[in-house]
Amino acid sequence: MNAQPQTILIIEDEVQIRRFVRSSLASHGYALLEAGSGQEGVEHAAQSRPDCVILDLGLPDMEGLEVLRRIRSWSAVPIVILTARGQEQDKIALLDAGADDYLTKPFGVGELLARLRAAMRRTAGLPATEQPVMRIGDIRIDMAHRQVSRNGEAIHLTPIEYRLLVALLRHQGRVVTQRQLLQEVWGPEYGDAGHYLRIYMQHLRHKLEDDPARPRYLLTEPGVGYRLKDEA
Repeated sequence: MNAQPQTILIIEDEVQIRRFVRSSLASHGYALLEAGSGQEGVEHAAQSRPDCVILDLGLPDMEGLEVLRRIRSWSAVPIVILTARGQEQDKIALLDAGADDYLTKPFGVGELLARLRAAMRRTAGLPATEQPVMRIGDIRIDMAHRQVSRNGEAIHLTPIEYRLLVALLRHQGRVVTQRQLLQEVWGPEYGDAGHYLRIYMQHLRHKLEDDPARPRYLLTEPGVGYRLKDEA
């Protein structure tokens, strides 16, 4: 009985590049999924659970870096970036955001295949962690669509509130220090801006807790940081 072919998702708006990648991968036994926009790519990644993602940076609806961050908020799938940018700083930003590797355009078939194989080898045998939809009590977080609801009612979160909630989700059940949250949500230059964090934690509690003064989920660990309670 033949094994199922590995599935590669390419998120790329240029039809010619998708066609080139499709024919190259098909001739080497891979199956291909295609997305022409960032949002479509995020949804494919959530629904189809590919073995690897090829992601272009220049997409029509959002920056590839944002697509990378969205997928990384729930998934450890290998991600190889396609970029026309050769600056070292750009490459560092991509790797820091969770990319496994990158290819600079133009690229050849041999290099593409080698980087895909290397990226998938690094995650071979790791447990599947993809859970694009999370629930904590009566709160539902759909990370593929960036939607949050409570008791079935949609809750509007600002971009910073949402990033803070996702940062806590990544470490659910564990204490996260103030400095770590500030750096993950605002950036490394905000490591000492604890007042930002207190303000936005208050905002989240008012939107997600029954009694913000006595939170059930978004807990303070005095003198250390915050913890999202691990409760189904």
